[in-house]
Amino acid sequence: MSLVIREARPDEAGLIVDFICELAEYEKLRHEVVASIGDIERDLFGPNPRVFCDIAEWDGAPAGLALWFYNYSTFRGRHGIYLEDLYVRPAFRGQGIAKGLMARLARRCVDEGLGRFEWWVLNWNEPAIRFYRSIGAVPMDEWTVQRVTGAALDALAQG
Repeated sequence: MSLVIREARPDEAGLIVDFICELAEYEKLRHEVVASIGDIERDLFGPNPRVFCDIAEWDGAPAGLALWFYNYSTFRGRHGIYLEDLYVRPAFRGQGIAKGLMARLARRCVDEGLGRFEWWVLNWNEPAIRFYRSIGAVPMDEWTVQRVTGAALDALAQG
């Protein structure tokens, strides 16, 4: 059995959307997915991509993805990587694929002199939390995520 991790290709926008929907289903958030193939084509493969995706293949079959982008730490004075989505299809779990995807991004951080690698995890997702602890991740319990969307975002934009 063999694992290959590579950059996503433009002709895989549909596959990426499929992975996003599968992850959202697992997270009980499928109703929140509005991303389209066109959105992925524009944002990952357009003239000025700001988000990136690595695809994991197991024996040539698409097994998972890591979708990420660069962020910036003013305290560190360096960019970092924010992992938006990490997903491995159930049939391929337990093969080291998630660890391989994470290691690839960690290697990118080291090679590019980036200051940190971070992501969120749902509080109830114990398997993911255990996995993240096993690779050395530390929870940032003193921080609380804040978000403005929809009508509240529109109202804020109006001043």
